[in-house]
Amino acid sequence: MQPLEDNVPAYRTIRVAVPEDPAAAQAEEEAQQARERFPDLMGLEPVFGLAQEREAGGWSLHGYFSNIYPQQARDSLGSHLRLLAQQAEQDGDEAAHAQLQHAADRLDRERVDEMTVCGIRYRVVRAEQIIRSGPEGPEPPRNSDPDPAEPGEAHHVPDPTKGFVIDPVLPTSPAQALLKTDLLRLTHLTGATPHAQRDAATARHHHPGAALLPTTYCLAEEENGRWRPRTRHATTPQDARDTLAYSLRVLDPVMKNLDETERAAYREAADRLDEQRPSHFHFTGRHLRIVRVERFIRIGPDGPEGPRPSDPDPDPPILVQDQQLRETGELPPDNDENPEPDLPPDITARHEELFRLSIQEKERQEKLMQARQQRQN
Repeated sequence: MQPLEDNVPAYRTIRVAVPEDPAAAQAEEEAQQARERFPDLMGLEPVFGLAQEREAGGWSLHGYFSNIYPQQARDSLGSHLRLLAQQAEQDGDEAAHAQLQHAADRLDRERVDEMTVCGIRYRVVRAEQIIRSGPEGPEPPRNSDPDPAEPGEAHHVPDPTKGFVIDPVLPTSPAQALLKTDLLRLTHLTGATPHAQRDAATARHHHPGAALLPTTYCLAEEENGRWRPRTRHATTPQDARDTLAYSLRVLDPVMKNLDETERAAYREAADRLDEQRPSHFHFTGRHLRIVRVERFIRIGPDGPEGPRPSDPDPDPPILVQDQQLRETGELPPDNDENPEPDLPPDITARHEELFRLSIQEKERQEKLMQARQQRQN
């Protein structure tokens, strides 16, 4: 008689392996503590990315798995195929070039969530996002979360989703297995439309398995006792801090029309953020927190889940959008006799100041990097 697990499809199983190294053991302990301190699971809007099927089994992800609409992932696929077409042309492979270019052109006109090109199967993939929460509010970063970059240098950290393999055969830690179980049990979508609720029920039936993605981070702000996300997709806690620091030094002074006293307070807050590297941050009466965001992809017998019919997808493919804008007069015809109109003076001044502050911030970062390199030498 075969063991029971031999009769269960791989996508419906959760294979557990106990970690042996000390760092993984610490992460396990922190995960167990987080489950007790932050027992509630709050859903965010889904995100979308691009995956391709592997010959060895499973699917591998392309980078930047944080698109808020499926069309953005389709556009990424079109760009990817065009790059491959250029390489095929340089290599003299006319057949591959023609197939790749045809597929890319099709994506400019149609909403296509899956296609096979030159023997490789691509798919737009959907991931659900969850924040743990409890009496203390949303869960901040854990001590075991990787955070290697210095302030201002988080953009140099490689995207952990690029090349990430989705394969239910791969083992997972006990804490991750418990998280998968918790996520798969989620049934109620707060504020969801009946259409979205039906799609969620269908997804649980057709994609009953799950694969966890690398954790990301966002900034949340407390307002009237409630926490609201303010940013998206930071690959590390420092990446979230860098996003906030850039906003304080460059974007907020212009977009909020701050006076010199307010600008000085924002610059001081950004300097303190760089120096202290906190998870909780108070300034000018505001309370912000870096929050962990768990992401998971539902898996079925044919691989990862794609977009659902109820998912917002407002933007049409680029050529369709171009045609719509021309028909409504929002985009002028292609000719040299209709130059772009001048922007209003206040908007021009705002753009110029944003450019000046961004250059100023870039120069400040370069000086800091040079000073760090000199100390290391």
